[in-house]
Parts: sequence; structure tokens; C-alpha cells
Amino acid sequence: MTLSTNRRRILLAALCAAALPAFFALRAGVAAEKGAVNPPSRMQVKNGVVTLTLSAADQQHDGILTARPSAPPMPRTVAGYGTVLDAAGLTALNNRYLDATTQLQTAEAKLAVSRAAFERAKILHGEQQNISTAELQRAQGRFAVDQAALATAHARVGMVSATARQDWGNVLGQALLDGAPLVAELIARRQYLVKVILPPGVTLKRPPETATAWANGAAGIRLAFVSPATSTDPRLQGIGYFYSAPADARLLPGMNLRVRLPAAPIAGGLAVPQSAVVWLQGKAWVYLRTGPRTFVRREILPDRPGPNGGYIVTGLPPGDEIVVQGAQMLLSEEFRSQVPIED
Repeated sequence: MTLSTNRRRILLAALCAAALPAFFALRAGVAAEKGAVNPPSRMQVKNGVVTLTLSAADQQHDGILTARPSAPPMPRTVAGYGTVLDAAGLTALNNRYLDATTQLQTAEAKLAVSRAAFERAKILHGEQQNISTAELQRAQGRFAVDQAALATAHARVGMVSATARQDWGNVLGQALLDGAPLVAELIARRQYLVKVILPPGVTLKRPPETATAWANGAAGIRLAFVSPATSTDPRLQGIGYFYSAPADARLLPGMNLRVRLPAAPIAGGLAVPQSAVVWLQGKAWVYLRTGPRTFVRREILPDRPGPNGGYIVTGLPPGDEIVVQGAQMLLSEEFRSQVPIED
């Protein structure tokens, strides 16, 4: 009986010794599997700023590359799109202004006469009733009517003046009101007005005094700057300028022109490639490298197109590197780190 019990104990010990390595191996496999699903978080939040931390090996594994954005190239000329405008609208507005000023002068003359008559009637009525009260009242009534007519004439001139500035800008509008030679040249079709629209997002430090246009295979047509335009082309949505062109340049109202403006775009801003931009909640972002292992997401305004489909961005710290490859991986890592372990 004792021998049989000892044999059973020896057999049980042997079985346990054989099973323990498998048990610990199973536990190690489960732990390894949990570690693969829920790695330590790479995200830290300090003062509301989210920072991602990746080792050099992780950066290489995820294909993270950074570079310092550079200033965009500064071309010597800028392309524009020109349209020869019809001066009919300017002519009609000029006629309205001449008519309004004529009515104003007439109203002023009538008021001067009625004012003198009213003043004389007051004197005669006060000196022993040399004229009747009814005659005094009639003189007063004519004076009041002429005052109202003058106010109306002033309002009409003011309305036309405001329309001139709204439709043609302060420079051309004031030239029309002053009867400047340029307006007379445009109305007489000895000069044509050309509206030049820049490509979307392109701006200039200042509009160039001259530009060159081409149409129908004609030689370059010299344009002279007049003023900023008061509207853009709905198809282009760019900034516009008014230029004048000689009428003997084989131009006709409605013609489209190719224009080159000898000026560089405004300096400032850095060229950010399309691969560096990630989109979140309708906004554009880039990742800045803040250290050898750390990255921070920064919002940008992609309102100026840059070379090769990128953007010209202002507000980035000068000299800092941005992620130009793997930005989407960082965004995914940022959100993956926010998921609770139990999920």
C-alpha cells in the first residue's frame, strides 16, 4: 500500500514538472499578445498641447521624414487674365452725372432768385404794408419749393458720385467726377480699359505701373496702370486691376488677353508640400518636429496655393522642421493613443 502511494506521488510530480514549462510559456504568449494590442501610449498632453514621442527606430519603421520648408520661388513675372471692357457703362454714368450737375446748377440759380424775391417781399411788407400778405406768402412758398429742389439736386449728384466710386473705384470714379482726360479718352474710345485678374491666391506688393498683353497673335500691347479693380472674375476669384490700352492696338470690347505683369508675388510665407498636410474637422494641419523624438500638430491656413500642389503658409516657426512624409501615420497614432485599453 505504501509503495503504491509513493509511486502515485512520483508520477504526479513528474506530470507537474512536465506541465509547468507549457503553463509559463502560455502566460508569456498571452502577455506578449496583450502588449502587441495595447502598447505604451506615445502621446502626452501638457498645457493643452498634444505631443507625440517616437523613438528613432519607430520613426524609421513608420517612414517619418522631416524637412525645413523653404521660401517659395520668386518669379520675375506673374501671369494674368485680361478682358477689354466696354465703355458704355462709363459713358452712361458720365451722362447721368452731367445731367445731375446741370440740374443742381439750375436749382441753385432758381433758389438765388426766389431768395432775393422773398427778402424783398419781407421788406416791402414790413414798410407800411406796401405789398399784401398774400404776395409775401407766395414769395415765401416759391423760396421753400426752390430750397427743396436744391436739396433734391444735391442728393441726385451725391447718388451718382457714390455709384461712380462703387462701380469704378475711387480713382476712376473721381476722374469721372472731375472730368479728367482719361475718362474723356475712354468715352471717345481713344483708350480702352482692360481689367486684369491675377490667378487665385497670387498677390503683389504693389501693382506694376506697366504690363504687357497679347491677343490674336498681335505683338505685345503695353498696358498702363489705372487703379485697383472693384470686382473680380467669378471664374477666377483673383485680385484685379484696371489698366488702359491704346485703341489702335487692334483691341475690341470683350476680347480676352494674356497678360504678364513684371512683378514678384509678396515675399513671406513658406512652401509646404501637399504630403505634409493632414485634414481634420475641415482644417489643415502639419506636424512640427520639436525634438529628436517629439512632434506637435499645428494648424495652418491653406489659402495660398504653392508649387506642385502645396501651399504657401505663414506663421510657421522659422527654421523648424515639418513632417513631409508620414504625417498621416502620426495623426493615426495620435488618435490610437486616445483609445482606452479596454476598448
